[in-house]
Amino acid sequence: MSKRIRILATSDTHGYIYPHKYTDGSSADFGMARMNTLIKALRDENTIVIENGDVLEGSPLDYYHFHYRKDEVSPITKVIDAMDYDYINIGNHDFNYGKEVLYRHLDNIKAPCITSNVYDNGKPIGPTYVIREIAGKKVAIFGLLIQYIPHWEPEEHIRNMEFKSAVETAVKTVDLLKHLEKPDYIICVYHGGFERDLVTNAPTENLTGENEGSAILNQVPGIDVLITGHQHVAYAGTRNGIVYTQTHDKAAQLACVDIYPDTGVIEPRLLETDTEPDPEILAIAQEAEDGCQVWLDEPLGTSKVNLYVDNEEDARLHKHQIITFLNKVAMEASGADLASKSLFLGATGFKPVITMRDIVCTYVYPNTTVVKKLTGKELRDYLEYDMQFWSIRNEVITPAKEYVEPKPQQYNYDMIDGIEYTVKVSNPVGQRIVSLTRNGVPVKDDDVFTICVSDYRASGGGDFDMIRNAPTVKEISQSFVETLADWVSEHKVIDFEPVNNIQIIK
Repeated sequence: MSKRIRILATSDTHGYIYPHKYTDGSSADFGMARMNTLIKALRDENTIVIENGDVLEGSPLDYYHFHYRKDEVSPITKVIDAMDYDYINIGNHDFNYGKEVLYRHLDNIKAPCITSNVYDNGKPIGPTYVIREIAGKKVAIFGLLIQYIPHWEPEEHIRNMEFKSAVETAVKTVDLLKHLEKPDYIICVYHGGFERDLVTNAPTENLTGENEGSAILNQVPGIDVLITGHQHVAYAGTRNGIVYTQTHDKAAQLACVDIYPDTGVIEPRLLETDTEPDPEILAIAQEAEDGCQVWLDEPLGTSKVNLYVDNEEDARLHKHQIITFLNKVAMEASGADLASKSLFLGATGFKPVITMRDIVCTYVYPNTTVVKKLTGKELRDYLEYDMQFWSIRNEVITPAKEYVEPKPQQYNYDMIDGIEYTVKVSNPVGQRIVSLTRNGVPVKDDDVFTICVSDYRASGGGDFDMIRNAPTVKEISQSFVETLADWVSEHKVIDFEPVNNIQIIK
């Protein structure tokens, strides 16, 4: 009887090593220290362990390291190396700090990178595929990354790099494997998600090419296991004879796929990371974590305005004053007429005494700021597209389903300061802005404004094409987190009249 073949995969860990929340220090069932205990318990001589990308950005520890100790090997790199992965794939957020940081990460991990559809100066970062003889069977593995990164990253982060379609690369790779290697099993490791419902096959998002997981399931016969990521959604199942998985983020889940050659059964499971943390992993990053905690608790200033978020959905529906403050800082830093910011999922807002912990737990991405020029018509188009976020269910205004499932997309709902607007959600999409003024004066189609947005939005992130296509006036290279920290440190006290410029009605 042949032995079982086991695939263990982590994805979208986003630099979370320690089993606690950075907002308040409370214990949580996530982090690489817990994950390693789980992997050790499941691993045997017939196990392949794979990391599927997005590790270099996300946690306050990641932020602290890459802004204050950038030239050193990062804590998360050291941890991944110590966990003895067999292979690693790259995620889109692993490019956020540039190629030098990415290659320092790859060069300091024993496990080879298998990302095959990314080319740097004409050469692929990883091999076309790798072959493992395990449990008497021939297992082929290849890694893919979403092709959409040029829409998000600044040119200097990906200069001379080419990102090829995951589905097209998968078709070619599987065909090559069948003809040259004739493996018993083919494993595709894809840092990307599903663009269609896994049961009905109906689109769940705009089919931009960002996610191609469903296309791989539907168009690439011959793959036995598809390990995905990027969307932070728990999936485990089978479609078109291909077993698939996807895990939550922050090392909260481990994908476990057991292959039984004698019966042909392939069993996918998602395992919760609720084990005891591995003390060896904790020790590797402890010095950096201690420094991060000290930095997080440094008082920067105070606020006379209530900037604490205790109800996220209400904060979006009624535009919390933390957004007013973020936009105020952005406009002052950029000199733009208008500013646009989102309230990210899990954002805490600021306590009366403001620390770096408040700032990094409110503005969680390493975005920079870009100033764009918009006409009044383009501004209205922007708002109409933005207001697809809302819907009415059971007579209550609530986020539209597609912004909540399969992947939460609160980061794609913007609130703009510098103008006043009223939104009627019961109107058809594209006709919801019933009033748009600036300082009480109706905005005309040929009016011209400058608006500061994140570099993600400026690149068209979220499919805001009208922003991507608008002329760029200015780019500010400093991260917005640093801009916020500088403002609070300089002014010491936040005090302003609340601005209630957005009205959302049924």
